[in-house]
Parts: sequence; C-alpha cells; structure tokens
Amino acid sequence: MTYEEALKYIHSVNWRGSKLGLDRTRELLANMGNPEKELRFIHIAGTNGKGSVAAMLASVLKEAGYKTGLYTSPYIISFNERMQVNGSPIKNSELAELTSYISQFAGVMSDPPTEFELITALAFEFFYRKGCDIVVLETGMGGELDSTNVIGTPELAIITAIGYDHTRELGSTMREIASAKAGIIKPNGTVLFFGENADAEKVIRQRCASVRSELFMPDFNELKIDEIRIDRLSFDFKKYSGISIPLTGVYQFKNAAMTLSAIDLLIYKGRNISAEAVKKGLAEVKWRGRFEILAREPLFISDGGHNPQGVTAAVDSFKTHFPNQKGIFLIGIMADKDIDAMTAPIAKVASCFITVTPDNPRAMPAEELKRRLSKYDLPVTACSSVLEGVKKAFSVAGKGGIVFSIGSLFLYREVLASVNCVNNSDSVPLPRGGS
Repeated sequence: MTYEEALKYIHSVNWRGSKLGLDRTRELLANMGNPEKELRFIHIAGTNGKGSVAAMLASVLKEAGYKTGLYTSPYIISFNERMQVNGSPIKNSELAELTSYISQFAGVMSDPPTEFELITALAFEFFYRKGCDIVVLETGMGGELDSTNVIGTPELAIITAIGYDHTRELGSTMREIASAKAGIIKPNGTVLFFGENADAEKVIRQRCASVRSELFMPDFNELKIDEIRIDRLSFDFKKYSGISIPLTGVYQFKNAAMTLSAIDLLIYKGRNISAEAVKKGLAEVKWRGRFEILAREPLFISDGGHNPQGVTAAVDSFKTHFPNQKGIFLIGIMADKDIDAMTAPIAKVASCFITVTPDNPRAMPAEELKRRLSKYDLPVTACSSVLEGVKKAFSVAGKGGIVFSIGSLFLYREVLASVNCVNNSDSVPLPRGGS
C-alpha cells in the first residue's frame, strides 16, 4: 500500500454487525501475535484534560531516557500524530507498511474491526516494533468498552476530570459515565483520579475496592501559582518548584499537577525520573489546540473545548488573561453536543459570534448554530466556510481585538490553515502526513 491507500483503507472500515465490546480488537490482536502483551502502559481516561496529561507525561518520560510511545485521539493536523515515539509521529512509509500488514488479519475476520479498533491494533504493533519502554495510551471514548482497554493491568491508570460528554454512548447520569471511565481500572493496579466530583469519586472508589487497586488523588491545595502569562504558566507543586509550561489555559495548572502526581507514583513503582527531566519535559511539552495563540495582530486564540466542562474552563482562562474584555468568538460545534450549556458561558465574554461548519459529518450547520445563538442578543454572522469565518473575524477585530476559536477539535486544522492564509495573503495547504 501507499500512504494514501492506507488512509483510504483505514477510513473505509465501518461497523459490520451488532456485537459490542472488545471481542473484535482481541481477535485481531491475537491473529497478530498480541504485540500489546510485550508493552508497558500508562492508561488515561477522562472527559477533559486526558490529552494534555498524556502529552506532558510523554514529554517527561522521553527526557528521563525512556523510549516513549504516545497514542492519542483525535488527531489535530495530521493522522500520523495519533501514534508517536519520543515526539515523532509515525512516518508515512511506516503507516503504509503496517496497514498492509494488518489488513491481511482484519480482512479474514467474520466480524471486521471498526476504524478505531484497527488504528489501536496498528498503534500497538508500531510501538512493539519500535521497542518502546513505556506507552502513554489515551482512550478514545469512555474506557470500559474502548478498544484500548484490551490491555492488562497498566503500570498506572489515570482518570482525569469527569463531566458530561458522549452521553448517548456512555449514559446520561454521572454514575454511568464514571462507570465507563472506571472500566480501565484493572486488578491489583495503581490508579490516579483527578477528583473534584463526588459522584464520580464514589464510583471509582468502589471499582478500586472491587479489584484491589490502590487509589490516589492529587492535593490541589499544594498547587502554588507563580505567574500567568499569555505564553507560559509558572508554578510550584509539592516538592517541585519553578515549574514552567508553555500551555497557557489556566486549566493546565491542575493538569500539570496531575502529571506531577503521576510522576511521583511512577517513581514509587521503580521508574528513574530525575527532577531535571521533569522540569525540562514540562517546559518543552507540545500540545496543540489548547488555548493556543495562532496570531498576534489581532490576537487569535484557538481552544479545543468541545463540551460544557471544557468550554467553561476555556472561558475561565479567557477571563483570567483578559479581565473585563470581550472577544469575537468563532464557533463550530458538533450537532450532538449540549449546545446551550456550551454557549451560555461564552456569551458572557463575547462581543459577537461568527459561526462556521467544521469538516465533520456530525457538525451543526453554521446557519442552524446562528439560529441557536440568536437568543443572546449579540451580533451573529454565519459563514459558508471556515476561511470566510476567519477573514470575517480578522476584519471585525482589527489589530487590537481578540478572536477566540472554540467548539470542536475538528475545527482546529481548518482554522490554522485559514489564519496562515490570511496572514500570508496566499493559500496555505493543509498539512498531510508525517515525514
């Protein structure tokens, strides 16, 4: 296969049959010789923050000298980002070769794997062939029935902040959602939970007790904020002082504290991670689309908040960085989200809305989103494309305004390309693939 043929094959795989659970993934991996059984994992679930925590952990582990795999979803710019080793995405040629290899096993299954199941198996094979010492593994959705959950007891299970999202798939109550996330907790394991949710905590404690796993939670009272800048956050947490991260949404303070708590547990379990590696790894972490500055004149920020909890956190960051100011909000949202709960906090800090339709079949059309936003008595403009929306935002903002793009991670790629296009006064192609 070529790289293009590999992507076409991966994206063409759909549900074929009604069987739920992990059976397809287990069958595929068994046919491949179970590469996942040769790997060590840090397994991460949660509603918000799991990608940021995964990126920070992977960066620290790399600096500590471990060959570190990182599996995340969805990708932000290039599909290849979903599986990385020491910060480098899988190469186009590697993806093509591995897809060709796996297709021979998937093709003979009576109940073929879904796209995410196929990608997960591909990632396990990639990390195995690369000889990874540790893999930071982010769930796609939920936990219990997520295809990443075919692994045995991980070195550490992490559950980040839990809120309401994917309620159609995971359940409408906090107990149901927490139960799905708690599914990654395996027998005799070590678990780190974000906390700050009594209903979820009760579920997670019950799960830990039932499988004899030890539960830890960070003490955020030990988080001492030093400096909040638009390009960097600085803080102390427990024994770690003078920590600086280039992720500037203020919600990242607690995500970083979660990461440091995880590092302490990994050290306790025998990992050799120096204070220098911690400091350097966090200082150099890269994680796009989270309160990220894309342009300076006007100031153009993109955040991947895509559920009520994530959007509220992003708005809190906006208020912290820009007290008593209003922003021009470029918004695109999936139609199956809680639109009202997501947009209500935004309306309090918005001077106007510009609606666009993200490139995803689940996206709410810009005109429909405009109608939903009309109740806030703020100017709303619906645009036929993301590029048109970005141009409109630049025009309204002038050089001294603030533009904030939010609502979906699926929006980021087109927004980035459109910002580059406007700034360069030329068409900028969307990035494709890895090296």
